[in-house]
Amino acid sequence: MGIDLVTYRKGRCRRVAEKRFVPCEARIDGRRVEYLLHDQPVRFLKGTFRLRQVTRLTETGHQTAILTTRWDLRPVMVAYRMCERWRQENFFKYMRQEFLVDALTDYTVEPDDPTRLVSNPARKTADHDVRTARTHLASLLERYGATAVAYLEGRTPTLRAFTHEERQIHREVQDATDRIATLVARRKSLPTRIPLSDTPAAADAVKLSTERKHLTNVLKMVAFQAEGALVELLDPYYARNNDEGRTLIQTALRSAGAIEPTLDELRVTLAPLSSPHRSEAIRGLCKELNMTNTVFPGTRQRLTFAVAEPSVR
Repeated sequence: MGIDLVTYRKGRCRRVAEKRFVPCEARIDGRRVEYLLHDQPVRFLKGTFRLRQVTRLTETGHQTAILTTRWDLRPVMVAYRMCERWRQENFFKYMRQEFLVDALTDYTVEPDDPTRLVSNPARKTADHDVRTARTHLASLLERYGATAVAYLEGRTPTLRAFTHEERQIHREVQDATDRIATLVARRKSLPTRIPLSDTPAAADAVKLSTERKHLTNVLKMVAFQAEGALVELLDPYYARNNDEGRTLIQTALRSAGAIEPTLDELRVTLAPLSSPHRSEAIRGLCKELNMTNTVFPGTRQRLTFAVAEPSVR
């Protein structure tokens, strides 16, 4: 098993002539992406290390060089994976805002996993002891420095008095240093994390129930995928689909409508949206859905969708 990389090329590199860039377009993750790209092999380490360089040209003329070991990917996929690398963060942000994926489903608790590794309380106490000992040593050294300065400035009456105090501070510094060494050795012998069952709070440890949370999260992710599939079907009918597609789908799903069951059909008619061009876009989506000939589960009724015509006043 090897390791592949994809990264920006840092530092200066030779610019690619603009006439060598070609437009590359694809639909990835339900989105239509388009870049001006140039694909070429490059060598490093005196020609011994061969990589692939995909260079992107922006509308402002800026060139961004991307290095990768993946020769099997299309250039547009290499550019997408690097230039759109924040899509995972954006996905979770969207899921938190629109689907409340981080919300609590209930307050039921269950016993925590006794084998789960947690911070060692004894290690935390040892850390505190080491910090306290080092603070004490620092104060002793500060006191030693103040004693030496006092002698040099003539504020100590005799050399014998200075020597006596110096020896006393030296003994205290040595004791503090030995104590720190002992505490550090003891801390090093303690594991950083231990099983929950080995902690004093093991008997009272509980956690929020996860079964319902996992189930609701699965349903929310399925809803997100369904929303993405609808956005993709909407693309031919809505010019601003890349920017507003999901918002339009959410608006349509929340809009009023009528359900009319017949012997062989289940007709769903949505109310007109806020503007004619949005209603027309959803009407096109309904046409795409009707072509799938989907049957309502548990029946033989075919699902059909439509958007009502606006009433004339």
